[in-house]
Amino acid sequence: MNEAWLAPLKHIAHQAGEAIMEFYRQGETQTWTKKDDSPITEADLAAHHIIVDALAELTPDIPVLSEESDGITWEERSQWQTYWLVDPLDGTKEFIKQNGEFTVNIALIENNKPTMAVVYAPALNSMYYASETQGCYLEQDNEAPVLLDLTSCKLTETTRVVGSRSHASPDMNKFTGQFNQVELVPTGSSLKLCLIAQGVADIYPRLGPTMEWDTGAGHCIATCAGALVSKLDGSALRYNESDSLLNPFFVVYHPQLKWSNV
Repeated sequence: MNEAWLAPLKHIAHQAGEAIMEFYRQGETQTWTKKDDSPITEADLAAHHIIVDALAELTPDIPVLSEESDGITWEERSQWQTYWLVDPLDGTKEFIKQNGEFTVNIALIENNKPTMAVVYAPALNSMYYASETQGCYLEQDNEAPVLLDLTSCKLTETTRVVGSRSHASPDMNKFTGQFNQVELVPTGSSLKLCLIAQGVADIYPRLGPTMEWDTGAGHCIATCAGALVSKLDGSALRYNESDSLLNPFFVVYHPQLKWSNV
C-alpha cells in the first residue's frame, strides 16, 4: 500500500461522481438489465471507464476488478495478491429512484482484505476515505475532513440498525428481535457501512446477497473507523478466495455491541 495513492483516489472518485451527476441531473438515463436481473445505466458505464483508465495510469502494475469488468477468469484472478476492487455506481436502483443514496466505491485489496478505500456519494457531497495506517475520514459539503473514530462513540439503550431501502430481508425482524429497543435507519448502497463508521448507526446485518465489489470499499471505511465486520459465524469477511464473487451473509457493527446469530 502506498499512502500517496489516497489523494489521487479521491480525485478519481470525484471525477466518476461528476460524470454520474451529469446523467442524474437529466433525470433520465438509458437503462439495461444484466444477466442477474440487476439494472445497469449509462452512468454506470461512464464511471467505470473513468475509474479503470485512471487506475491503469496511477498503478499500471495493479489489476482492476470492476463490477462492469469483462473476461477476467478465476484462473487469472486467483493469482492476484493485490488489486483494485471497484463498483463504479453502487446503488443503481437508488440512482434510478433519484433519492441520492448512491456511491462510487474504490478499494485496494491486499492479501484478501481491503486496506485503502474511498466511498464518494456525489449527490450528498460526501467523501469517505480511509487506510489502515491513516485512519478514516469524512469530507462533507467541502468542509475540513473529520476523523471517524468509534472509540469516542458510546452505545445507548436503543440499537440503531441500518438496512437497505432496496433489499429488505424477511429475516431482519428475527435478527433485530434480540435487542430491547430498535431504531431502523433505512439507507441505500455502501452508505450503510459508512453510517456505522460515522457512529450514526450501530449495526448493519446483511442477510441477503451482495457481491464483493458492493462491500470492499465500505468494509475498509468501517474497519478503519474501528467497526467490526464478520460473517455470521464470527469469522472475517475476506475477498478473492474463490471463483464466486458472491459474499456470504455478514454483519458490520460497533465494537462494543454484542449480537448473536439467531
